[in-house]
Amino acid sequence: MSCIYGLTLRGIDALPVEVEVCLTGGLFSISIVGLADTAIKESRERVRISLGTLGIKLKGHISVNLAPADLPKEGALLDLPIAVGIAKEVGFIPEDVNGIFTGELALDGRLRKVRGGVPAAFLARQLGLPLFVPRGNVADVSMVQGVEAYGCSNIGELFCHLRGEKTLQKLDFTLPQAKEIAVEPDFADIKGQAAAKRGLEIAAAGHHNVFLVGAPGSGKTMLAKALRGILPPLSDDELIEAMRIRSARGLPLETDRFRPFRSVHHTSSAVAICGGGIDLKPGELSLAHRGVLFLDEITEFRRDVIEALRQPLEDGCITVSRASGSATYPASVLLIAACNPCPCGYLGDTVKECTCSPGDIDRYFKKLSGPILDRIDLHLQIPRLTPEELLELDSDAENSSAIRYRVMRARSIQLERWRHFGIKCNAELTERIMKKYLGLSKDGRAFLKSIGASLRLTGRGLSRVLKVARTIADLAGDKAVKDSHLAEALAYRGGFSFER
Repeated sequence: MSCIYGLTLRGIDALPVEVEVCLTGGLFSISIVGLADTAIKESRERVRISLGTLGIKLKGHISVNLAPADLPKEGALLDLPIAVGIAKEVGFIPEDVNGIFTGELALDGRLRKVRGGVPAAFLARQLGLPLFVPRGNVADVSMVQGVEAYGCSNIGELFCHLRGEKTLQKLDFTLPQAKEIAVEPDFADIKGQAAAKRGLEIAAAGHHNVFLVGAPGSGKTMLAKALRGILPPLSDDELIEAMRIRSARGLPLETDRFRPFRSVHHTSSAVAICGGGIDLKPGELSLAHRGVLFLDEITEFRRDVIEALRQPLEDGCITVSRASGSATYPASVLLIAACNPCPCGYLGDTVKECTCSPGDIDRYFKKLSGPILDRIDLHLQIPRLTPEELLELDSDAENSSAIRYRVMRARSIQLERWRHFGIKCNAELTERIMKKYLGLSKDGRAFLKSIGASLRLTGRGLSRVLKVARTIADLAGDKAVKDSHLAEALAYRGGFSFER
């Protein structure tokens, strides 16, 4: 009996699968047991024909056991380890072969790219075993440091390495470098909206959630898309986190360090956004980890989908439990929610009159519960621009590069201040750390006490005001949080007021 290691994916983690192969007499057949899905059971023909291209003629009954037997296995990731296990059992490769193998086989012996290259590299490093992957997975496996990994184009090339006839080149650790690429739209292309731009700069500097409300055509979507251009590039650790999630979903890896930007349609289900399903794949929340999740027309989303955002917005992660098991995904996102002020979109508009009744407006916003709005730090009102402002060609507005410089400077201040707590930005501050290290000045404390009775904020609301004020102070280069910083932060929590 021969034994080789493969892997299967559970969420964003790779789990080891021991591939046991036993060859007995009788008519030729291959049976695979161990909770394998249809794709794995169909690998019998792919493996048989691929081994045949190397002159390996299989005889007798071949039993393949995928252990542990109670762990569901899915996908074509186990084609290669099954083929290696059979080749080892028939004596085509040495008995002392060891390692983790993953890849899908073509009928001519080529190895096709599979999802999960980054989680596979983490598993190989954890177990201290060499990893063999298809050439298509070389880029993602190379992003993990401290792993012995090899890329091969076909099964013949791999077997030559295992037999000592030809040595595969060990993969080197490489990470993509930050590139100066202009992101469209640029902040300089957005006419007016100075208050909204200031709010988005604060949001980018402290990773704070934003709620945009304005009439159709006022520029909400354009502002949300422009935010990506002022965010700092991903650090090494953040890049690995983001690429691990993309790799587990089988998405192509990014060749730059731009933060993720996921725009979700309002017809999306809770599973699509939060993750889950039969194979417990990460959802849009996790794909936007360390980046932006944009929910345009948030009032059109189903209420259960919106309410599902409560826990991840608070904790920065989400645990999905199903009958087949549970998985925890990272979900530290900067949420941008946008909607119109009423169903017709023209409540408070200076040009067009609103035709909605008070009942229509109440029903329109009923999907947005108090707890959800409480988790959004900055509430920004986006007014309609006048024709003169829209036609203005000579604009002296700041471009995204200038704003990004200030954001990166504020982020570096936060990273240095909270480094020993493992916190990257002000939005991640806990109550204990804020209470002790926020740096609230005497005039700031007096200011809060003087208006405390009229604030009508929840404990969470007050906490988020303090975090935003800390970010405003960092943008200004102030060590202490002053009353002016608190006043600006409170202005973004005032909600929305529209007049007919």
